[in-house]
Amino acid sequence: GVIILFLTMATGFLGYVLPWGQMSFWGATVITNLLSAVPYLGMDLVQWIWGGFAVDNATLTRFFTFHFIFPFIILALMMIHLLFLHQTGSNNPLGLNSNVDKIPFHPYFIYKDIFGFIMFLWILIAFIWKFNYLL
Repeated sequence: GVIILFLTMATGFLGYVLPWGQMSFWGATVITNLLSAVPYLGMDLVQWIWGGFAVDNATLTRFFTFHFIFPFIILALMMIHLLFLHQTGSNNPLGLNSNVDKIPFHPYFIYKDIFGFIMFLWILIAFIWKFNYLL
């Protein structure tokens, strides 16, 4: 879960520093400082991510590649996360009996999600009909 969180933040950050093919000095400074703080590997990571000592086309291409591929990695990790969560149950720090919650995934969750989606659409449509110029 934490890896998924960090990858999501990294994807958003790469999208933030990439527009118009330019990168702000603030973005470059933050990335350099974060990577250089990694013990033993920091300087090598900084040199690799920048492709040398200048932010040029190779660096931007690398960042665009990461920004494109990270959502697919996040999706795969999320599917693995949900698979293991529904097979083994979640963490139970209070020590409560959680066997009653270990039910098959399909019957309850599919109906619950469909019901929630229909209720959301019903409320949205009613809101649009009542206050059509508000949205």
